[in-house]
Amino acid sequence: MGQKINPLGFRLGTTQSHHSLWFAQSTNYSENLQEDKKIRDCIKNYIQKNIKISSSVEGIARIKIQKRIDLIQVKIYMGFPKLLIEGGGKPGRIEELQMNVQKKLNSVHRKLNIFITRIANAYGHPTILAEFIAGQLKNRVSFRKAMKKAIELTEQAGTKGVQVQIAGRIDGKEIARVEWIREGRVPLQTIRAKIDYCSYTVRTIYGILGIKVWIFVNKE
Repeated sequence: MGQKINPLGFRLGTTQSHHSLWFAQSTNYSENLQEDKKIRDCIKNYIQKNIKISSSVEGIARIKIQKRIDLIQVKIYMGFPKLLIEGGGKPGRIEELQMNVQKKLNSVHRKLNIFITRIANAYGHPTILAEFIAGQLKNRVSFRKAMKKAIELTEQAGTKGVQVQIAGRIDGKEIARVEWIREGRVPLQTIRAKIDYCSYTVRTIYGILGIKVWIFVNKE
């Protein structure tokens, strides 16, 4: 009892697939892994610096990377793709992002392609939901009110169940604690159940809070 495992890794090969698809020799594995991190960090930093969003939600659900010998394909799954395509009224946002990532990689032998894919129900994804809760906590909204609002948004997205957990110095209390709320079914021990999961860190004036979101989604 008490032994934990990541819900996504627990379901690899059944309802979940890897977010990075490539093959490398053992000597080049670490370089490819660091390259993936550079791509993801560059995309997130670009969106944070160049796109101003009133709700503090970046809208990135996940970033999938597929590598070949001469090509790198990056798919950005977003809940609000217009923020990147039309953000700031400047045309060519995706092209500019692609150039920035290409410079970070410092590779002229491989071509880089970036695609934007829209997610139908944005708040049905745990990463976007966690970003929404983090924005509310930064604005000093009560954590209970933020969690209940997040539950409402998830129910509107048509999910079967959701569980939200916040840990740390909640509301500035001196003693850290864990608060959680659940609505519907979240069968974490059932491998065939499609559980989407996110672990998110938010910095507040009281310290760092950890947000975890589990969502039981309908089968696609």
